[in-house]
Amino acid sequence: MTGTIPRFVPVPDSRPEDEPWPEMVWPIPADTELRGSTVTLTPLEPSRDAEGLFHALDSHAVWAYFSERPDSPAQIEEMMSVRKARADSMPWVVRTREGIVGTTSYLDVNTHDARLEIGYTLYSAAVWATAVNPETKLLLLGYAFDTLGVGRVQLKTDTRNIRSQQAIARLGAQYEGTLRRHFRRFDGTVRDSVMFSVVAEDWPTVRDGLKERLGLVGGTG
Repeated sequence: MTGTIPRFVPVPDSRPEDEPWPEMVWPIPADTELRGSTVTLTPLEPSRDAEGLFHALDSHAVWAYFSERPDSPAQIEEMMSVRKARADSMPWVVRTREGIVGTTSYLDVNTHDARLEIGYTLYSAAVWATAVNPETKLLLLGYAFDTLGVGRVQLKTDTRNIRSQQAIARLGAQYEGTLRRHFRRFDGTVRDSVMFSVVAEDWPTVRDGLKERLGLVGGTG
C-alpha cells in the first residue's frame, strides 16, 4: 500500500539485568585542577580569564558553528558569568605553558540520572589538531567517570562541523543519531546536531585508547 509507514523495530534493552547506579557527586570544588602533560584545566573565573579567552578565541573560524560570538572581553565575561552561575554547568579554562588556549564545559548536568555533557568547547586555531583536545577530553572524561561517578557523558556538534565530528569520533565516543533542526547558529540559520556518547561501560576502552594516542606509558589505570 502506497504511503504505508514501515513498522518500527523496537530497540532492545542493552542492560536487561542492570543494577541501581550510585549517586553522582556534584558540585565540583572551586579549587579543582585537572593537570596533564600538555594542558591544565581549572574552573573558569570570568573576571580573571575573559581577557585571555577573548584574545585566544578572536577568530570567525573558532565561533563559526556557535549561536553567539562575543565582540569584546567584557562580552565574553558576561557570557561566561551566565554559564558559571547555572547549577547544571561548570565552565573550565584550558591552559598550556603559553597561556590560555580555550574553554570547555560540563553542561546539562543531571545528578538524578548521573549524566552530563562535555561541550561549549572552543580552542585557539593555533592548537587545533594537537594534543590539546584529546588530553582535555581525557582529563574531563576521567574526572566525570572516576570522581563524579557519572554513567553517561554526551558530546554533540553541528552537522556542518566535519572537523568536530571526526575529532569526537576519534576520542572513541559512539555516534547515537542526529537531532534535526536543533538550535540556531549566530547567523540565524538552524543547525542539526550530531550526537555522540561515552558510557561507563565504554570508559576503560576509551581511556586506554586516548592514553595510547597521547603516548602515555601503560595505557591503563
